[in-house]
Order: sequence, then C-alpha cells, then structure tokens
Amino acid sequence: MTFAREVISRNGLQRLGTIIEDGDDLGEVLALSLRAFLELMEHGVVSWETLSIPFVRKVVCYVNMNLMDASVPPLALGLLESVTLSSPALGQLVKSEVPLDRLLVHLQVMNQQLQTKAMALLTALLQGASPVERKHMLDYLWQRNLRQFIYKNIIHSAAPMGDEMAHHLYVLQALMLGLLEPRMRTPLDPYSQEQREQLQVLRQAAFEVEGESSGTGLSADRRRSLCAREFRKLGFSNSNPAQDLERVPPGLLALDNMLYFSRNAPSAYSRFVLENSSREDKHECPFARGSIQLTVLLCELLHVGEPCSETAQDFSPMFFGQDQSFHELFCVGIQLLNKTWKEMRATQEDFDKVMQVVREQLARTLALKPTSLELFRTKVNALTYGEVLRLRQTERLHQEGTLAPPILELREKLKPELMGLIRQQRLLHLCEGTLFRKISSRRRQDKLWFCCLSPNHKLLQYGDMEEGASPPTLESLPEQLPVADMRALLTGKDCPHVREKGSGKQSKDLYELAFSISYDRGEEEAYLNFIAPSKREFYLWTDGLSALLGSPMGSEQTRLDLEQLLTMETKLRLLELENVPIPERPPPVPPPPTNFNFCYDCSIAEP
Repeated sequence: MTFAREVISRNGLQRLGTIIEDGDDLGEVLALSLRAFLELMEHGVVSWETLSIPFVRKVVCYVNMNLMDASVPPLALGLLESVTLSSPALGQLVKSEVPLDRLLVHLQVMNQQLQTKAMALLTALLQGASPVERKHMLDYLWQRNLRQFIYKNIIHSAAPMGDEMAHHLYVLQALMLGLLEPRMRTPLDPYSQEQREQLQVLRQAAFEVEGESSGTGLSADRRRSLCAREFRKLGFSNSNPAQDLERVPPGLLALDNMLYFSRNAPSAYSRFVLENSSREDKHECPFARGSIQLTVLLCELLHVGEPCSETAQDFSPMFFGQDQSFHELFCVGIQLLNKTWKEMRATQEDFDKVMQVVREQLARTLALKPTSLELFRTKVNALTYGEVLRLRQTERLHQEGTLAPPILELREKLKPELMGLIRQQRLLHLCEGTLFRKISSRRRQDKLWFCCLSPNHKLLQYGDMEEGASPPTLESLPEQLPVADMRALLTGKDCPHVREKGSGKQSKDLYELAFSISYDRGEEEAYLNFIAPSKREFYLWTDGLSALLGSPMGSEQTRLDLEQLLTMETKLRLLELENVPIPERPPPVPPPPTNFNFCYDCSIAEP
C-alpha cells in the first residue's frame, strides 16, 4: 500500500495511462503497463469511476483486436471487468463497445487464463444489465451454443478448472435461474383467459377420455361440477385450482412445471395422475399439491431469486448439460415424490414428512454434483427412503461422536468388561432355571420338565414336573449332568431330536427353538435335548451353555445387549466432556529432550 500511494502521488497512474492510450507498442511494454495499472487500482486509492472514456475505449480496442501479444487480451478483459462492476456509466460504454460475439471468440481460444477473464467480463455485463436485457443476452448466448461449449470444453476439459472460473459459472447459473424469478413471484390471475386455458389443458391431458365421454350433452352446471371433481382428482386442494396457485412463491412457476411435465413426459404424467386418482385407501399422492410444494423446494435448494455470492463456487454441471434444466429437474423430482410416497406408504397426513424426505434426497444428490441429468436421475432413485434413514442414523452417531476414532477405541476397551457382564447375566438366568416342554417322536406331549444350573456352575440339574406346579428345588431334581462331561452345543437341524426320522414334519419354528447338549455317558455319546419356549429363552440358554463350554456367545440377543451397554457406558464416560470437541487424532507427543540435566537433586543441601 505504501508503494502504491507513493507511485500514485507521483502521477504514476497517469504515465501508465498514457502508455496504454498511445498503444505504440502492442507487445511486452503494453502488457506490463496493463498489469501495473491493474495492481495499482486494486489498492482502492483511486476510484474506477475517474477513468476517462477515451482510456476505456482504448482498452476495449485491445479486447476487439486480433494481432497482439497473447498476454494483453486477458489483462484488458480483467480491467474492463473491474470497470463494469465499479462504474454503471462506464459499464454501459463497455457493454455497447464489446460485442458478445467477441467474448465468445475469446472463450473458444483454448487458453485457460483468457477463457476465465472473458467469462468474468461476460458475467459482469450480465449482472449490470436490466432483467429484460439480461434475458435477451442469455437467449442470444444460448442460441450461439455457449451452454454446449461450456459443458464440453470447460467443465469436461482435461485441465482442472480454476476457482475463479468455477465462481463465474456459479454466477452464470444463478443468473440463468434468476430468469425464473418473475414467474415465481407472480400469482395466478383467475381472470386471465390464457391461464385458465392452461389449467384446462392440464386437466384434459390427465382425464381426456373420461372428460370427453361423460361431458357431452351435459348442462353447464353439471360440466362445471365434473371439472371441479377432476381438479380434485388432479391433486388440487380446492375445486378452484386458481386458489392453490395464488401462493407466492411458487406462483405461475408451478403451473409452468406441471405443463412442461404433461407435455414432455405425457405417459409418466398420465400414469402418475391415474394411479393416484383411482385409489380409495387414502394413500393417493396429490399431483398438484406435490408439484406446488416441489417447485418451492427446488427454488429454495437452487436459491432462485437470491443475490449472487461474491465468493461461492457451488455450481451444478448438469445445468449446462441441457436446455430447460430447471423444468427437467422438476420432472425427475415429481416422479421421485411418487416413488418415495409409495415407499413410505404415506397418507395425506404424512405429506410434510414425505416432502422432508424428498428434500433430503434432492439435496444430497445435488451435493454430489452429477455431471448430467441422467446421472442425477440414477443417483437420486438409488437414494431410497430406507437409505435416507440409514444415512440419518449414521450422521446422528457421527454428531454424537460415537464413530470418532477415540470413541471407537474406548468402545473396544469397554467390550471385554461388558461381555463379562453379559456372560454373568446368562449364567444367572441358567441358575434360575426354565420350564421346557417335551416333544415326542409321534406327537406333542403336554409333559413338562425343568432344568437349571447349580449355583457353583458345575452341574445341570433337571427332572419332570407337573403343569401349574411351583418351580422345584435343586434337591428335588433327580437327574444331573456334570458340566465337565459336556462336549458340544448343537442347534437347529443338527439336533438329534429334530433329525429323527420318526419325528414327522417339523415346523420351521421348531427348528429355530431346538438345541441339544452332547455329553459323555460312559464310553458312549448321549444328548440332552431342549425345545425353548421362546426365541429369547433360546438365545439366553444357548449363550449360557456356550459360556460354560468356553465358546463365544454369538447370538443376536448378545449383539443387541452389547450395543446397548456400550452406548450407555460410553455416554456415561463422556459426560464430563459434553460440548468439548473430540479430535480425530491424538495430540503429538513431543520428542524427548536432548539431555535430562534439568532434574533437581534434593539430596544436595544448599549452603
């Protein structure tokens, strides 16, 4: 800044301006003069509005000329961009003197710096134009295939895109979407003949056959009643659809979207409307109401009508991949709404919940920046309602810090202690004992037997008992099986009492509840067979017997219990760290000192 002020105070800018205006040397001297002039002006000491018209016109000449040093046009374009953004009067001069075709020529030169500066001046001119002029300019640029050129040669260029170009593409996208704002801010006019006809076209496209066959020979009142009923079937909240479209936003933009969908995807439109209008189970998805809300949603996600950010680079490549991108995106979104509605088995009361899910599906897919609409369609359809729920759960765990590396390490350290707790609970349950029902080879018996583990965990004690009797004492159980004699635990179809040929057809439930213990009886192998009264008892007993045998407890119940205990214990351990961010990596341990002579020897007495 000190240097800039000193140069400017000694008429440095005027001298540079003279070199630029004279234009005697179109090579390195001119390039250096433009660069120095730009850098001095960027300090903000002198306003851009003080530049003379002849000076600006001379710089415009450098943009419009062909034969000169390759470094001059980018610098001249950059200077004109600053002039256009800073001075409305001089911006109008630049707009009138620099033809759009000339900027298109610069954009097509495969020089990344020149392309960036040409795009910067183009967006500056568009931003300075009135809404009507901006629309004409964008229409002209699109006719000249600017969109296709950007998509093929800039977005899909082999060279990586710079941050500055990304920002200008974001601005261009925002200006394109800004053309939709007048329609978004305009409510439907019930007295407009054109808009009433558009609504009728929408209705007839859905119920054409039905309307023609039942509408002939009817009175005016009957025909109006039929139309009102069909508009209701179409998903409007009111029999008069104009009342639904009075909401701003989305205003007439919602009607534009619905008409575009009905004309460009007629089969999908008819299928959507007829599929939902004929349902009687209150699960119909309202097309019109969904379209209105979806249009609002897209306007919010794409920031339609909002001022451009000065630094943002968040543009969507697919918006340069085809014409009518907003309406095409709506066509994908409305079919996604119907799909998600069916996945959620939603009713009219669930409308807001469904829209929240659709918003999340669209936002997540837009964040991936798909390069084409087809890729967007594929990705958003793959993001089902179930997948959204799974992502929400994962993100919630991340927010709670549950999946942070230090937390995962803590969970691993807690697992052995908590598995010991689960093992203790399983063995206590075996000590309490359970009443089992006997299964014979011929038919189901009503006989019951009781089995439990001795308090010292060395014996399984069991015996028959009558139904309705109180649990027997350990001393009253006649049979014993030493745990030391147990060999293995068998479950399901591996159990001998399930594999017996004379057992008849066993139900699937019987397979799932059967387990056996093989043990040594003298020199032979014998089995103690069980049929658990419930799935929970099956898990508790098989876990407990596995623990006695020294095998891992691998049941689903153990997994659920361990997860619940881990979550609770982790939260208890982290109570004192509430609102304290947990780093992803531990802090680095400093290297040891070069020597340890700093230790104070307390045995030496001071004089």
